[in-house]
Amino acid sequence: MNGFWFKLLVRVANLCGPWLFVVVSRIIATGYFVFSWRRVAESCLFYAALYPEKGRLFNLWCTFKQYQNFTTIHFDRFLEAQAKSASYTAVGWEKLEEVIGGQGGILLMSHLGNWEMAATLLKKKREDLQLLLYMGVKEKEGVERMQKDDLRRSGVTIIGIDKENNSPFSAVAGINFLRSGGLVSMAGDIVWRSNQRKVRVTFLGYDAYLPEAPFVFSLVSGAPLFVFFAFRTGRNTYHFTLSDPIPIQPKSRSDRAAAISQAAQQYAGLLEESLRQHPSEWYHFDRFIH
Repeated sequence: MNGFWFKLLVRVANLCGPWLFVVVSRIIATGYFVFSWRRVAESCLFYAALYPEKGRLFNLWCTFKQYQNFTTIHFDRFLEAQAKSASYTAVGWEKLEEVIGGQGGILLMSHLGNWEMAATLLKKKREDLQLLLYMGVKEKEGVERMQKDDLRRSGVTIIGIDKENNSPFSAVAGINFLRSGGLVSMAGDIVWRSNQRKVRVTFLGYDAYLPEAPFVFSLVSGAPLFVFFAFRTGRNTYHFTLSDPIPIQPKSRSDRAAAISQAAQQYAGLLEESLRQHPSEWYHFDRFIH
């Protein structure tokens, strides 16, 4: 959905009630499910790997639920704009308190759960929090552009990652942000560019490729690397979990690649464990396993 139609839906739903937003967004999601067969096929392959004992109809049903659940991301943002703030519980917040304002920290987020709501509520929990998000830039952005604008207005710093070009200044900005005691959020489960440095891991018994950058950031800066998930537990309610820091401690320069690979596999293990608990909140619609 482009920005114009999304804004129109929001305006009409403000007049008629949230139910209209739910109904229309679910109809749109059904349309994508019916007509976007290439993406649907990718999701079916993914769920076949997650549930190898199940059949095709079950995998198709899982994909349908995936598309329907994706609408809740936009619905909860709609409620947030109506000053109906989300409620949440959190496990591990004290780990962030220990690094904020000091050595800083890296939040390894995933396309599992609602990372946007996590960023919004982190800022609300601590208004003076310095939070930087690295986000991919699409050629045609509609709702995504509005999403980024909303985050910027809430005080979050956004750095766009172009799929074609890679500016060294974006990495320098992240390192400086960490040195000032801020938090830097990076996607751990998506590779933006074909020439991007990757780490191979095992996921659901298959090969998957993760971006190397978050682990290099942690290694170079010395900032701890946390795995952060935000799962929806009900209408506009969430549960956050923060892992213990993933250690990246090579014994020598020649051991760096092995240390990064080990850390990436540890993240993949946490991602797989959380996926099995929340299979319908997987919002990665491109190929992930090979």
